[in-house]
Amino acid sequence: MTGATQRRTRPPRRRPPRAAQRPPRRRVPTRYLVRRWVVLGVAVALTAAVVVVFWTPLLGVRDIEVSGTAELTADEVRAAASVELGAPLVRLDTNEVEQRIARLPRIDSVRVSRSFPGTVRISVSERTPVLVVQRDDGMHLVDGTGRDFSTLDAAPAGLPALEPTGAAATTAAAVAVSALSDQLTALVASVTAPSEVDIRLTLADGRVVRWGGQEASAHKAAILGPLLSQPGETYDIAAPDFPTIAG
Repeated sequence: MTGATQRRTRPPRRRPPRAAQRPPRRRVPTRYLVRRWVVLGVAVALTAAVVVVFWTPLLGVRDIEVSGTAELTADEVRAAASVELGAPLVRLDTNEVEQRIARLPRIDSVRVSRSFPGTVRISVSERTPVLVVQRDDGMHLVDGTGRDFSTLDAAPAGLPALEPTGAAATTAAAVAVSALSDQLTALVASVTAPSEVDIRLTLADGRVVRWGGQEASAHKAAILGPLLSQPGETYDIAAPDFPTIAG
């Protein structure tokens, strides 16, 4: 082999590309930049709105409206609701507020709602007494479910007086009396219930109604009015399909 063939062949040198031959840099179109800024702006605005609504008093509670009270005052309901003024309205747990108000013995039902930008509306219904029971600590009011919900120094006018008895008999007597119309209730002076199946109504004129148990109370109340128009001393409607009059 010759010296020329023995020398290693060197690779040819690569010349750097001329400036004119280099690929041009890509420029981001203006519309894409604008779109990115818009998306970023919307995200910032939404974040700010969430912070304002959920964490600042800007949309906080400013007023608490109470309706439906009778014996209770609006301030008593507000105190039981325990809603902090300025608290974000959207974060208010209305169910929890309802549960707090329902602990008031006089409350029968309650509904709490939000009204933006800053009002809490509370609508309540109070229990209606149908009987009064005299005990050592005063006159106890009982509603139509047998619930003892209030104690007074004096009995309200127009309520039948129930002689103290057991819880089951009190409930049965309350169910029976609550089935009477206002006109019939006005005739009843007192109620005795030695047991839940032996309810008796004593009218203001001395006549006695043997009611029996609380079952079929609506039916018994419906037939009692016509029966009382007939002379007698004792009206037995324990079996309402076969009522009897004695005396």
